[in-house]
This record gives sequence, C-alpha cells and structure tokens, in this order.
Amino acid sequence: MVRALLVRGLLLGLLAGLVAGGFAFAFGERYVDGAIAIEQAAEPAHADGGGHEHGDEAVVSRPVQKAGLFLATGLYGLAVGGVFALVFAGLRGRVGPRADGGLALAAAGTAFVAIVLVPFLKYPANPPAVGDPETINSRTLLHVIMVVVGLVSVAVAVGTSRRVTGGPWARWLSGGAAFLVPVVAAWLLLPRIDEVPSGFPATLLWEFRLSSLGTQLVFWTAFGVLFGYACDRAARRVQAPVPSPR
Repeated sequence: MVRALLVRGLLLGLLAGLVAGGFAFAFGERYVDGAIAIEQAAEPAHADGGGHEHGDEAVVSRPVQKAGLFLATGLYGLAVGGVFALVFAGLRGRVGPRADGGLALAAAGTAFVAIVLVPFLKYPANPPAVGDPETINSRTLLHVIMVVVGLVSVAVAVGTSRRVTGGPWARWLSGGAAFLVPVVAAWLLLPRIDEVPSGFPATLLWEFRLSSLGTQLVFWTAFGVLFGYACDRAARRVQAPVPSPR
C-alpha cells in the first residue's frame, strides 16, 4: 500500500508541479523580467560588457531560464509528492478525516499553511535586484527556521485539539490558539529583513510576491485535489463487490 501511495504521490506531484509552473510562467515571469531590467539598469557593466547576465547574453539565457522553470517546478513537485505520500501513509487512520480524499485535502492545506504561508508572512520572496547577496545564507537560514516553526506549530495544534474535551468549537479554538502562540512568538523574536533598494517599485515587488505565493497555492491545491481524488477512486475500486461467476 505504501508503495502505491508513493508512486501516486510522485506522479501527481510532478503533474501539480507542471501546473504550478504554467501559472508561474503566465503570471510571474513578467515581474522577474521587470526586476532584471531594473537591476541591469542600476548596476554598471563589467569590463567585459556584461552585468549580472540575466538576459539573452547570459551563460543561461532568459528563454532557457523560462523553459527551465517547468523543470524546476516539476522536480519540486516530484520531491514534495514523494514526501507527502510517505507522511500521508503514516497519518491514515490516525488523525484527520477518515476518508482518504478528505485527509489528503486537509493534509495538503495544512502543509501549505505550515511550509509556505507561515514563512511567507515573515520572509516573503524577493525578485532579482532585491536582497543583499552577502546575507543570502542568513536569510535562507531564517526562512528554514520559519518552516520548522510552521511544522512544529501544526503538530502542537493537532496534539492540543486531540487532548481537549468538549465539542468541535472547543477543539478548534484550542488548536488555533496552540498554533498561533509559537508562530506569533517567532514573528516577534526573529529579526526583520528589509533589503529593498531605494526607489524599487513597490507595485512590482508586491505583484512578484503575490505571484510567488499564488504559484505555491496553485501547486498545493492541484496536488491536494488530484491526490485526494486518486485515493478515493482507489478506495472505491477496493470496496467494489466482485461479481460472482454464473
């Protein structure tokens, strides 16, 4: 059963990654191009006549980079789908909805909140020309810390809600409070990062970040729906009565 779930997760993760890549290509690449143009205009050319080499004269040209976007989102979906399937196999029958389809949707939504939304609200994505290259390691570490905080907060919330006696409202309220406490604490305690260059268009920055978040939302929505549908369909096949021989 675990092997079947793993194969399902890998294939559907790849498919959802390609769908998310299509969204990013259609709605996000224009903002990347705009940020690259600002970066190239702001920085003096090197002695060989190049800048940061994001354009057509770069080692990897922009058309190739745009095509590589689908490779990147596909590989991302492949990796996430495999991990998700293994976690899903461990959750079945233990937490959440009893139906596999409902559990898949709930798990995908929870993963989006913990892995994407919580870190994004503290450290949103930046386009080219935004962010000091000297601080990339510290910024990456802080982002990873927020991902860990999101996952731990979800685990604490689930554990708290399962231990609370009372009706659904009591469990939801206690779980929500248990989730928010570590998240809010991390938002307040972790350092703020503001490396947006002076004069960088606020609209371009906002639209890039919105498209980045939208790409993740599309991926997790598509993957949750596809994985849940596949799980429900597999369950119906298993439960279907076998016709008796005549």
